[in-house]
Amino acid sequence: MKIYENDKIKEKLFFKELASGLKIYFMPKEGYTKQYAIFSTNYGSIDNIFVPIGEKKAIEVPEGIAHFLEHKLFEEPEENIFDKFSKLGANVNAYTNFTQTAYLFSSTENFYENLELLVHFVQHPYFTDENVEKEKGIIAQEINMYRDNPNWRVFFNCLRAMYGEHPVKIDIAGTVESIQDISKELLYKCYNTFYNPNNMVLFIAGDLSFDEILRVIDKTERKDSKKIEEVNRVFKEEPKGVRENFIEESMMTSTPLFYIGFKDEDINLSGKERVKKDLMTNFILDMLFGSSSIFYNELYEEGIIDSSFGAYFTGKKSYGHSLIVGESKKPKEVYERVMNLFEKDPQSILNEDDFNRIKRKNIGGFLMSFNSVESIANNFIDLYFEEVLLIDYLEILESIEYKNLIERLKKHFVKENVVLSIINPLS
Repeated sequence: MKIYENDKIKEKLFFKELASGLKIYFMPKEGYTKQYAIFSTNYGSIDNIFVPIGEKKAIEVPEGIAHFLEHKLFEEPEENIFDKFSKLGANVNAYTNFTQTAYLFSSTENFYENLELLVHFVQHPYFTDENVEKEKGIIAQEINMYRDNPNWRVFFNCLRAMYGEHPVKIDIAGTVESIQDISKELLYKCYNTFYNPNNMVLFIAGDLSFDEILRVIDKTERKDSKKIEEVNRVFKEEPKGVRENFIEESMMTSTPLFYIGFKDEDINLSGKERVKKDLMTNFILDMLFGSSSIFYNELYEEGIIDSSFGAYFTGKKSYGHSLIVGESKKPKEVYERVMNLFEKDPQSILNEDDFNRIKRKNIGGFLMSFNSVESIANNFIDLYFEEVLLIDYLEILESIEYKNLIERLKKHFVKENVVLSIINPLS
């Protein structure tokens, strides 16, 4: 067992790696009534080409299979998993995003019983031909619902225009057609590869005993998994630049929706270096387009944008993009104003006082997040698969300097890598 401490944030982090390769982290929160556990695998919707465990050749699986697998893990031959957690007084949930799948619960009582249930159901899949076929209809309805959602469509249209090959452009749930090719055998192949304990992490926060946590997991976890060092994932080479600069569609919406996307080509970074780049980019977007910025207030007063306007950067090791989004009756004018802003000298539009204020705001927000076990757990998981521990995040934040933002703006916000996606109202 190892204990990490950070005197600045006054928090401890307990760690133990089991013989299976499963990593367990625990942050004690004395006096807190709520407990939280999240069991996550380094497996998301972009992992469609990989070498299965025990095999030598890469295979390509249907789009949406990671999300499908998440749904199916809640299937049991007898009682419903949700009912079991409910009887123990816990709220259980799960999610799949582009790079990870997570199963989680929060409780105020019966924590160790709930933890045993979480570890057991995630490590004991139950797939049959019948329940796989039944799930296809359920997920097809979900896909159609999102496909008819203008906000979802304007987002994925932007990604499809931005990326030529990278699977981040593909809807996390796949398509109605792609999920028809999912079988029980493929689900087990994906499960056995990506749900290997060495590809997973379990994080817990609350007023609890780490010794008791370890005892429950030792009693519950599967002992028959073959440990693998690392999953061999394959990504097609992504071309430089964007696939197309403009994409437009009409749907049922009262006001045009827009996404302005800047594709990031400064990728393949890892650890603290990558997290710092993400933070710098979000600092820039907050300074230029946040609700206190000159740009936001000018366009808001002119009636060109409303409170839906915002901007953020998101990305992982193999992809990244900044998105400036909102509703506007004049989306092309918003785009022109954004592009005109980036043509100016970076030092004239990035105010150093604004930088210091936003840096302080981010540090304060990070410290405040330790008052919530949910925030602690979800922030931990997001950083963990970037090879950064939560207690080291403050050090990265504090290391950012004003000059870093100037360099980042020049490198990232270039017209060759920009996309405009618009959803117009039906005429």
